[in-house]
Amino acid sequence: MSKILFVVTGADHWTLADGSLHPTGFWAEEAVAPYEAFKAAGHEVVVATPGGVVPTVDRGSLAPEANGGQEGADKVAAFTELQGPIKLEDVDLADYAAVFYPGGHGPMEDLAVNADSGRLLALALEIGMPLGVVCHAPAALLAATKDDGSNAFAGYRLTGFTNAEETQAGLAERAKWLLQDRLVEAGVDFQEGEPWAPKVVVDRNLVTGQNPASSAPLAAELLKKLA
Repeated sequence: MSKILFVVTGADHWTLADGSLHPTGFWAEEAVAPYEAFKAAGHEVVVATPGGVVPTVDRGSLAPEANGGQEGADKVAAFTELQGPIKLEDVDLADYAAVFYPGGHGPMEDLAVNADSGRLLALALEIGMPLGVVCHAPAALLAATKDDGSNAFAGYRLTGFTNAEETQAGLAERAKWLLQDRLVEAGVDFQEGEPWAPKVVVDRNLVTGQNPASSAPLAAELLKKLA
């Protein structure tokens, strides 16, 4: 079957407005649920990170209450491809049938300003490759700019972690910036659903999910584009 590229944050912290470092990484459910869906459908998964660093899982995402009552650590451990990522800067999109970005606060730190990721996203969009991005991972879209400086995703309908959810999570007042605000400033048509409820938005080849609960539904939509 086809190969699906997982672009995962390499950050293990998120720098807050006061300069303190909030420990983070990728969110377990947002990586594991799509991984299990893609593997079950017969696809190969390749992980890429900035510099090829082994990604860090957000410890908060391993708690039973964050995994539908199941421990997340075992599921992350079963995602063995996370232990041998390739360098994001070496990715050739021609080798893949789809691209997926899991969230966690990590992308707010590195992928939001990563030029290699930005170029990859803009190219995937341009060539019509199925592209899935969930929760905080739409921060990476901020680095996808055109030659004229505009954002490649301007005008697209999409969703991501909302201001309301960041507020309820207790980090909005401590953040340097909020994802929803920055995406709106970039010119996207941001679709906001109820906090913490699954919400998936499909616009052309782009499939986005609002929060962790949207991970599995997003994977299902992305798989439809590979059928």
